[in-house]
Amino acid sequence: MTTPIYYVNDVPHIGHAYTTVIADALARWHRLMGEEVMFLTGTDEHGLKVERSAEEAGRTAQQQADLHSERFRAAWDLLDISYDDYIRTTEPRHHVAVQALLTKIKEEGHIYVDTYAGHYCVGCEAYYNDDELGEDLACPIHKRPVEWLEEENWFFRLSAFADQLTEWLSNDTSVVPKGKRSEALGIVKQGLDDVSISRSSLTWGVKVPWDQDQVFYVWYDALINYATAVGYGLDDGRFNTWWPNVHHIVGKDILRFHCVYWPAMLMAAGLTPPQQVAVHGYLLVGGEKMSKTGLTQISPADLVGDFGVDGVRYQFLRGQSFGPDSDFSHEQMVTRYNSDLANSLGNLLSRVTTVVAKKCEGAGPAPRPDSPLAELSAEAVRIASQHWAEPNPPLALEAAINLVRDTNAFLEANEPWKMEPGDDLDAVMGDALETLRIVSVLVCPAIPESAADIWTRIGLPGRPDEATVPADLAWGGYPGGLEVAKGAPLFPRISA
Repeated sequence: MTTPIYYVNDVPHIGHAYTTVIADALARWHRLMGEEVMFLTGTDEHGLKVERSAEEAGRTAQQQADLHSERFRAAWDLLDISYDDYIRTTEPRHHVAVQALLTKIKEEGHIYVDTYAGHYCVGCEAYYNDDELGEDLACPIHKRPVEWLEEENWFFRLSAFADQLTEWLSNDTSVVPKGKRSEALGIVKQGLDDVSISRSSLTWGVKVPWDQDQVFYVWYDALINYATAVGYGLDDGRFNTWWPNVHHIVGKDILRFHCVYWPAMLMAAGLTPPQQVAVHGYLLVGGEKMSKTGLTQISPADLVGDFGVDGVRYQFLRGQSFGPDSDFSHEQMVTRYNSDLANSLGNLLSRVTTVVAKKCEGAGPAPRPDSPLAELSAEAVRIASQHWAEPNPPLALEAAINLVRDTNAFLEANEPWKMEPGDDLDAVMGDALETLRIVSVLVCPAIPESAADIWTRIGLPGRPDEATVPADLAWGGYPGGLEVAKGAPLFPRISA
């Protein structure tokens, strides 16, 4: 499971955090499924943009890379990102992999030398044709004038792979959602030009091994990080174990690179394309794409101070649709947090632990095998599992929160706080405790520490992320007789 690697010309913002939290939650879900997972993130540290931003800051390019790479690592630690490897493209292992893979492509006859001239956006590190730029010759992403670059480069014969790419993209699961796969197919069907993969006008990059006067263009260096991390060029056994079982999570602005250029490069090297590329839309703040250069820049730490780590994670996963562009605002975060977390999940936990403490002597009863919540729980597990696998985190979490709301409605209908021992008190509270057990597993990819807190408060040993789905989510797993603890509100309400 991979995020894109993030460019070190500036600091992390919530657009980066959105992608990274999605990938982290999916990695956590696959671990719950009992699968062996290697979750990769990291930083992209070469190219003209890094070189220029370093000069402007009075640093060397390496100093710039070191500084900002650590800022990304700190942001992910803050957001409880469970990565297994953090790759930097300035690492020796990556230089080895880049040179090995691109040398293999050249040996296969798919790299040649030619002269290139075109409009170049330093911010995107990408060329654009006149039709893409419009009359003002401004980058469609950064809204700034592009530059004209002309030099002799090494080219990748992308045009030779149109048929193979079309075949790969005809697989329903190669790129998701469906609309993004159609977009990638459209790029291929419009016709593919060969692409420049090196630069002679720059030194900050991976050297072309057969031409020491050039470095590889940053995108073709960066894409190979995914292969580097699982041993390409250094550990064939490890690489063959993991590849091509790779799932990329990317934003739509880099769809062309990940869904066209990257699989074609792999094909050219005799390798299998990725198993899946999942593409999400832009995070919009007031209708404007979240970007480093926009006025809407927001640090993840700014939000954590207001909503807590799990509150921020939950908003990214539940409050934003996966695939289309989605609006993001502080007001929406408050509404979602209060509705789903404070009023529903936090309220259920508070109700259950309070009644058990007062009326069951603090010991949680076991659930009934024939509880009316049993079927609702099984359906929630089925739906959540389906949507985590797609991936569609908002719908996966919706299934879990619907079960929470059903359980709150069940308590309101039975009013256990009015019951006395000897009524159906133990049955009702056992059923509610069992749904809390199941919900804590279903939501732990999104809100891991809060889920662990629920698990502990209802007396269970270990953590919910140690469970296995679906085996440990069959109804009846809460054993009863466990010490249930009251505590401070799990999600205190937030004022708008």
